[in-house]
Amino acid sequence: MKRRPLPVAAALAATAALLLTACGSGDDKSSDNDKIAGADQGAKTPKESASPSGAPAEDKPDGVDVSLPKDMNLVFDWDRPKDKNEAAAMDDAANYVRAIYRGVDKRTTKDASLVAYSTGDGTSYAKTQINARLDGGWTAYGTRRHYQATTRSAPNGNSVEVAFCVDSSKFYSKEIKTGKVLKGTPSISSFDYFKIVMVKLPTGDGLWQASKVYVEAKAAKCQ
Repeated sequence: MKRRPLPVAAALAATAALLLTACGSGDDKSSDNDKIAGADQGAKTPKESASPSGAPAEDKPDGVDVSLPKDMNLVFDWDRPKDKNEAAAMDDAANYVRAIYRGVDKRTTKDASLVAYSTGDGTSYAKTQINARLDGGWTAYGTRRHYQATTRSAPNGNSVEVAFCVDSSKFYSKEIKTGKVLKGTPSISSFDYFKIVMVKLPTGDGLWQASKVYVEAKAAKCQ
């Protein structure tokens, strides 16, 4: 796979507000020392490739389609780190999030983007989020902002923890059948803190996959 650099602070189309803290996430379990939780999780080579589509080139950073509807907007308001591996891991952590939302939009847990950007527990977590939306009959509408991102590499260089805040206060559930947008009351519940352990795909050209996901719900530090 040939990598294409992702724009900094790019606002890309995305899907429904995931139940990222209510389903399959749990509290933040990462340790405060230098050991990255789940860093020993191995990567798996994707077994299927993305099918051709009409998505613009910037929506195919690794030749994988991560394009999404224009009314589902993901904003990654962060700067890429100078370290090459950490920058690539951060890019693909964003692609992992896009892949989950693409699954929600396409109503499937088998999209090629999810195969490309996740492995192990990362895949299981993503499927939990997608299935929650499928079962509820929802997609999403609005803007979801990701910010205050940091990265931390494992000593072996094959794992990178990407941590960031999420503001979903303007990202709403939307009923598939009626098109009704379900807007709740803004609260601390709209703010979460994520840590995603990205592992390097041995056979890929700079491709990283999400292997673990940890979520701190109602994160006051993200307000």
